[in-house]
Amino acid sequence: MLESYKVKRLKGQDAGRPREMSEDRWKRLDVWKLADELAYKTYLITGNFPKEELYGLTSQLRRAALSIPTNIVEGYSRKGDKELAYFVNISLGSMAETKYLLYFTRRLEYLSGEEYDEIRNGYEELGKKLWRFYESVRNR
Repeated sequence: MLESYKVKRLKGQDAGRPREMSEDRWKRLDVWKLADELAYKTYLITGNFPKEELYGLTSQLRRAALSIPTNIVEGYSRKGDKELAYFVNISLGSMAETKYLLYFTRRLEYLSGEEYDEIRNGYEELGKKLWRFYESVRNR
């Protein structure tokens, strides 16, 4: 299970999570919350990948997963719905990349079937929410 992964405690942080940042509008978005949680879980599960993958698959998967909430934040910080839709569209592409990389890591048996199913289901849910968000912004 993903919950079983341990995260090193850093000074001034609780279980790897930073202290609450100043309130930003994007933090209220359910789609961002889910994307953020899945990026966090992706970081945790990749911690057990082989060390020879650190600069390869591990790095690429982490960057792709983190790109999803990051692009939502960047788009939400811009002016206007057109720019927001542009960045949400990039998030959709990053999500597709993340899902493929997770599939590939399962083929390599870096993830158990249970781990893969759990994270894949999370990204499936995110995909639906992200697409609805994109459609609502694009059609405003």
